[in-house]
Amino acid sequence: MGTVRRERALWVAGLAVALLVAGVVSWYASGSPDGLEWAAEQAGFLDTAEDSAATTSPLADYGVAGVGSERLSGGLAGVVGVLVTLLVAGGLALLLRRRGRDSASAAD
Repeated sequence: MGTVRRERALWVAGLAVALLVAGVVSWYASGSPDGLEWAAEQAGFLDTAEDSAATTSPLADYGVAGVGSERLSGGLAGVVGVLVTLLVAGGLALLLRRRGRDSASAAD
């Protein structure tokens, strides 16, 4: 029973660190262009870039649409990204675990 508690504590601590990094540390991320944008600007073809199909999505451009503060918007987008990733990965893990149990039961 102690092992289960330790594992749970480790997962909770990992989630807390991920949310802290995504929500708070991201406030201090550089506003400078990323490496690809910089290279495109240096090579002279940055102005030929077209907008992505996801430009109008609620989390476009590393921010949450409708939030006035750029820092808060970026932090919220990071937190949403961590939570969505956790939900998708957790759902896949549960699905695969269930599938593994079903195939093991069928083999018996």
